[in-house]
Amino acid sequence: MSWRVLYIEESDKLSLYLDNIKVIRRDEDILVPINDIHSLIVDNYKILLSVHLLNALSKANVNVVLCGVDHLPQTIIFPIFGNSRAADSLKEQLSWDEFRKAMIHQEIVKVKIKHQLFLLKHINKHAKEIQYLKKYLADVELSDKTNREGLAAKQYFQGIFGSEFKRFNDDVVNAGLNYGYAVLRAQISKTLVSKGLNTTIGIFHKSPTNNFNLSDDIIEPFRPVIDFWVYKNLLKEKLFLRNHRLKLIEQTTKDMYFKGFKHTIFNTISMYIDSILSFLTTGDIEKLNHPEINYNEL
Repeated sequence: MSWRVLYIEESDKLSLYLDNIKVIRRDEDILVPINDIHSLIVDNYKILLSVHLLNALSKANVNVVLCGVDHLPQTIIFPIFGNSRAADSLKEQLSWDEFRKAMIHQEIVKVKIKHQLFLLKHINKHAKEIQYLKKYLADVELSDKTNREGLAAKQYFQGIFGSEFKRFNDDVVNAGLNYGYAVLRAQISKTLVSKGLNTTIGIFHKSPTNNFNLSDDIIEPFRPVIDFWVYKNLLKEKLFLRNHRLKLIEQTTKDMYFKGFKHTIFNTISMYIDSILSFLTTGDIEKLNHPEINYNEL
């Protein structure tokens, strides 16, 4: 199983050599076996990539992420058919039961708020925000009709990053959050495509301009993994630097728990998607399991 995240910043060209990525640099060339690679992140808009290599990476279902001049992931490259059952999977996806989707929505929001609540407790944050999140967690309805997720997010972000913090402001903390979420989103999207799913067709995210609605459904319980790292490392920083990007990528390779056992985040994502698909197919709530975070181990 692929396991490496390859981050390329300093290179003139990437090409295919036998079954390897050939990283061509001025001082030396490096070969990396494609079968070892889970994700390739190219963070230099001047690097040349061969079409032959891109096709080989797509065939091997490697998650290819191209960053823009701001270093944020901008382009994700997927195979047209990531799974031999793509057509059948699309039919199934379009016929998912609305009530089951409403239940999934409720469950995902609850586990996201739970992970946020545990994080605030872990870092000994204010009792006020913790009490708000406890109440919102208890009040989540089907399809989150009363938007407990949004209300919890406001209290949570102010609790962890300060009362003046606003999501999507142009600052170091938001840059870290955006970068980490984008890397996670790309990894989730790669897994969805490999299972024959269409990322534009979501469970509760339904924006007509978003190509990753389903990815944005799945990512919710994983976001606090990024939040925790940003809290520990970026609050006093003035600039979002290369080293921060590398560490955030590394953060997405850490371990989580699923059904009581420790797994890499890569494997947890895959098993979580399978669990959701199993519930959507059968309606058996016992088949629905959620990832768990141990902040002491991150």
